[in-house]
Amino acid sequence: MKIKCPRCKKSADLSPDFSLVSCAECDLEMSYGEYVKYVAHNDVTYSDILGDYAGSAATQAGSTLDEWD
Repeated sequence: MKIKCPRCKKSADLSPDFSLVSCAECDLEMSYGEYVKYVAHNDVTYSDILGDYAGSAATQAGSTLDEWD
């Protein structure tokens, strides 16, 4: 599956089992979990969304977005 590379913004590949993200353009290679964290912390759009989610989840589970690291 093709997704947007968080580093160079070109097309990256997500493995069929959703375990690895790789980009041939900039040699990026990371797990999908690392990819989600990277995007969440480096893209304001996604950090706002995850912040909203963490806020509602924090009231249920007692955690914050910073604890996701």
